[in-house]
Amino acid sequence: MRKEYLSAPLPFVGQKRMFAREYKRILSTLDDNAVFVDLFGGSGLLSHITKYNKPNATVVYNDYDNYRRRLENIERTNKLLEDLREIVKCCPRHKLIDKSTRERIFQRLEREEQSGFVDYITISSSLLFSMKYVLSLDELRKEGMYNNIRKNDYSCNGYLDGLVIESCDYKELFNRYKDNPNVVFLVDPPYLCTEVGAYNMSWRLGDYLDVLTVLQGKRFVYFTSNKSSIVELCEWLGNNQNLGNPFANANKVEFNAHMNYSSHYTDIMLYRIA
Repeated sequence: MRKEYLSAPLPFVGQKRMFAREYKRILSTLDDNAVFVDLFGGSGLLSHITKYNKPNATVVYNDYDNYRRRLENIERTNKLLEDLREIVKCCPRHKLIDKSTRERIFQRLEREEQSGFVDYITISSSLLFSMKYVLSLDELRKEGMYNNIRKNDYSCNGYLDGLVIESCDYKELFNRYKDNPNVVFLVDPPYLCTEVGAYNMSWRLGDYLDVLTVLQGKRFVYFTSNKSSIVELCEWLGNNQNLGNPFANANKVEFNAHMNYSSHYTDIMLYRIA
């Protein structure tokens, strides 16, 4: 019997496992033969849940972050984690890993890199604090590491079965399906004011606002958070429709600032004095 996953098989920033039950309730109200287009597919969890509960529907998963490559290498990742468990077996669980053990871990990861793919996001979840991820060995060397290594293997059997898998800009995918009267768009962009370092993108405010254009006149399920304030922003714009751009014709000066080695931001000064 096919398994329904209510969380992604491998760690992913921003997966929608907390929404799974409520999302399934929404799905139950939609057509069984609808076309669901997951514009920001991420870990594929929304696409998987949709196809599992609507087996006759067409479900398009936009795997822009190449999550499927991580799934294809899941056995390799399991073997790597098995070796890391052996390396840290003398280190207390959830405690800082000592320097000599760190070096043995780095040596093992270097060998794995030389022979192929390393899923650093998954490895991060076993060596770093919760929800902290790195994308390379160089980044990992900068972090304090802890013995949080997962004890069980990962599995993804059947997770992507039946999905139409794409990998393209969400606007391209939207344009391809926007005229289909039976389409429902799943819209889960990286949240405004949230770290997007683990995604294959670099967004500005305008990019987040551009996403809202796909909602007008379409059926959709849209995700955001109160941290982004995007809903509050839209309500404010709706109440001030005649404002226009208050910074039109203003001059802009930018300076890069750094808080520490991994945190930086841009100071912006806008001025119009003529």
